[in-house]
Amino acid sequence: MGQEGTVTGRVKWFDAARGFGFIVAEECGGDVLLHANVLRGYGRNSVASGARVRAEIRQTDRGCHAVRILEIEPPGGAGGLAALRRMLGGETALDIDERLQPARVKWFDRAKGFGFANVFGLRGDIFVHVEVLQACGLSELQPGEAVALRLARGPRGLLAWDVQVWDHALDATSDARENGSDDR
Repeated sequence: MGQEGTVTGRVKWFDAARGFGFIVAEECGGDVLLHANVLRGYGRNSVASGARVRAEIRQTDRGCHAVRILEIEPPGGAGGLAALRRMLGGETALDIDERLQPARVKWFDRAKGFGFANVFGLRGDIFVHVEVLQACGLSELQPGEAVALRLARGPRGLLAWDVQVWDHALDATSDARENGSDDR
């Protein structure tokens, strides 16, 4: 049986198609294997390179393995809205909506760098850009995946500026209501 502990590090890379990636953590003396099943246990299918991760690990004769994710913070930067403004050239006027809205991913192609989602009760597709996704701590989305979005209306339609995993969005909304800061 291997040693156990907690580490904090940055995601080196994660490939959802291959089902694994690595966290660079000094405490472990090298890379920590992050398997897709461990990430799914945290309610995610992907994580962006550079995201800060705190995880429980187990050291074995085959190296360090993450066994449970405790926390994920998106990579540095000003977040999804700043990424969206950069992507649009910074001068585009946007009508920003702060409300989190439930949605399903219609499709997302990481190689193309974008995809679309549908918000329940709204007609039409919501554009989701990979730069916004990465600023929110995700690397890709799967068709049919439940997410929560914050939207902006731009010159060509609705765009996501915040993308959250459904389970974590529900937790954040519940916490806000309990603390009296419901954003409705």
